[in-house]
Amino acid sequence: NLEVSKLGHLDSATTENVLNEYYQMCLTNKAVTEGGLEYARAVLERAQVIVYDSLIGDALTAMVEGGFLGEEAELVYVGKHAGDHAMTQENINRLLLEKAREGKRVVRLKGGDPFLFGRGGEELELLAEQGIPFEVVPGVTSAIAVPAYHGIPVTHREMASELHIITAHRKQGEAAPIDFQSLAALKNATLIFMMGVRELARICQGLIEAGMDRATPAAILEKGTTAAQRRLIGTLENLPRRAEQAQIGRPGIIVVGKVCTLAEKFHWAENRPLGGARIIVTRPRAKMSRLYEQLTGLGAEVIPLPAIETVPIEIGDGWQGADWLVFTSGTAVDAFFAMLRQRRIDVRSLLGVKFAAVGKATAALIEERGILVDYMPETFCGQALGQGLPVELDQRVAVFAPRDTESTCVAALAERGVALSVLEAYETRPVAGKPFAVREGDMAVFTSASSVRGFAARADHTEGVLAVCIGQQTGAEAARHGMRVKIAQRATVDSRVEKTIQLRKVAR
Repeated sequence: NLEVSKLGHLDSATTENVLNEYYQMCLTNKAVTEGGLEYARAVLERAQVIVYDSLIGDALTAMVEGGFLGEEAELVYVGKHAGDHAMTQENINRLLLEKAREGKRVVRLKGGDPFLFGRGGEELELLAEQGIPFEVVPGVTSAIAVPAYHGIPVTHREMASELHIITAHRKQGEAAPIDFQSLAALKNATLIFMMGVRELARICQGLIEAGMDRATPAAILEKGTTAAQRRLIGTLENLPRRAEQAQIGRPGIIVVGKVCTLAEKFHWAENRPLGGARIIVTRPRAKMSRLYEQLTGLGAEVIPLPAIETVPIEIGDGWQGADWLVFTSGTAVDAFFAMLRQRRIDVRSLLGVKFAAVGKATAALIEERGILVDYMPETFCGQALGQGLPVELDQRVAVFAPRDTESTCVAALAERGVALSVLEAYETRPVAGKPFAVREGDMAVFTSASSVRGFAARADHTEGVLAVCIGQQTGAEAARHGMRVKIAQRATVDSRVEKTIQLRKVAR
């Protein structure tokens, strides 16, 4: 699977030691491939048409469909499943040609490597015949990547000096002829059978009948590199029966050879703090990167699914003359300073005005503008901000809040009898998109009640989803949709990550 997320850096001053140490290790391990990942991202971002299939992985699919890559690109889904093809191969070939002839930059996004049983050669034939220029960006084939994610090296000096990759079928419903005699005669070799889950019994029996020892180690690897990956390690003799009992499904690959025995010693993917976790991140697209990168670096399969978007609206003049300017979100900070720029209001005119922020992230955005925050509550929530603001009786407070959203900060200040102006700084809208299929065991991270509602509008169901929420108001909204709610201790990225790690430990 192709990963195109941009690697970032953690602020070690605000990160718990265990998170910082582990993430920095992951960052070092990935540094070798950063150049390739950046180029892959650049290719996708320049695309005007993206033709993609079903094997690129849920996370990358969500990034493409959510506009993270090729934001203005036309998206064409051409996924294939047994007996269910969104588009025939011949039509895919013609589609690429037609879009190229329109003068558009076209990306054919495939899982694994396009030239290894990916029919990439067939798709290029028509383009080459018609003189259409093209570029091939190689991928990592699942024949190597999936065993690696299960701790199986496909070659090993003492166990396997050869690697053979075989397809188990050619056309829909047609099993590929396999030269079992030649394969069984190989010594110290690893055999990888692609697209062979349905053919497992035939493959194992064929190798045994051709003379391979029935006790030869063998493995079947399901949904490799995803949170749902599973493996069964056995022998040619017992693997088909065990796979049937375990109801191993597709996609999957079969590995035959001594290297299969190393899986229990070398497995690593599920050992990571969030290994095996699938986490849906619902923040607006522009604010997702740091959380996405931390969760991914800790082993989670992260699905970016922005549930809301924020749109600035014209801010009234009720803030002028206020003694306190109170910001309940970073979006409100951005909207306020954008308004100052638009109206050509010099920040020096704010001399003597005090600033309050709901939490560290909001405070950081204010201080980036050269203004130090005068008050931030110990508990990062609107209610604590309203209850703790050190406002004097003769002072007036202006609160910047979203439109049509109940503000716990405003409610707390009003209850105290504070002279108050509430200014709508932005509005929150649900993000339209394809229906989202929730899976058993999914976790989701929510920062507001509106993000919960936006997610619920797209999800095929919400009951049973484990929701990591900021604040009681967000948690209450998630509970109304039947989710299992856990509240992060603080309204920070690190706190949300810590909570997901705790929940993952319990789940194990």
